[in-house]
Amino acid sequence: MRRAALLAAALLAAPAAAEIVSARYALPTPRYDHGVLGDAIEWGALEVRLADGTGRRIVLPDTRVFEDTAPRLADLDGDGAPEVIAVETDLERGARLSVYGVDGLIAATPFIGTRHRWLAPVGAADLDGDGQMEIAIVDRPHLARILRVWRFEAGRLTEIASAEGLTNHRIGDRAISGGLRDCGTGPELVLASPDWSRIILARLRDGRIDTRATSLPATPAGFRTALGCRD
Repeated sequence: MRRAALLAAALLAAPAAAEIVSARYALPTPRYDHGVLGDAIEWGALEVRLADGTGRRIVLPDTRVFEDTAPRLADLDGDGAPEVIAVETDLERGARLSVYGVDGLIAATPFIGTRHRWLAPVGAADLDGDGQMEIAIVDRPHLARILRVWRFEAGRLTEIASAEGLTNHRIGDRAISGGLRDCGTGPELVLASPDWSRIILARLRDGRIDTRATSLPATPAGFRTALGCRD
C-alpha cells in the first residue's frame, strides 16, 4: 500500500546491533481535533536515539498522529534492547497501542474503531511471572474504563485479560495518572476508581485480573503514596 511505502521510506536502514537508548515525539501537528490531553497539538513523528549516537525518525502518514504524553521504552522481547511503546491514533478509527523498533512498527493492537476514542498506557512488565512481557492499558478511560492486558510474544500483541471499572486519565489532564509498582510481591497496577474517589490496585494472576481498593484518594499525592509502596 502507498501509505505503508511512505512510512517505510521514512526509515533509514539500521544495523543489526542498533540499540534504542531514548525516544521522543516530533513534528507537532494540529491535524487531529481531539484535544484529550488538554491542547490541540499532537505529533506526526517518532524520533529514536541509538547507542552509537545516530538517530532515526519514523514519520506517520497524514491520516495518523501520536496522541500521547511521551513514548515509553521497555525490553519486550528479552534481547536486552528496548522497544518503544506509543499511542498511535488514526483520524477516523481512533487510538491503538503500537510497538516500534529501529526499523519501524513491530506490533499493534486494533484501532478502537471510532474517531475521538483513546487509550492510556499503564505500564509494561512481566505481570504474572511467566517470563513473557505484558503491556497494560486503559481502553477509553473516560467512557468504557476497561483495563486490558496485552501480552507481547513472538512479535505480536495478544489480549489475555481485562477488567471493567478502572481508569487512569481525566479529559484535559496533561499527565496519565498511576502506573506500575512492585512492593516486593510482584508487579501491581496503580489505577483509579471510575469516580476518582480512591486508588485501586490491580494484579494479573492465572489469566485474570484481581483488584483491591485502597483508602488512598485518587489525587496526585495519593498516587505518589501508592507508587512509593506506602498505602
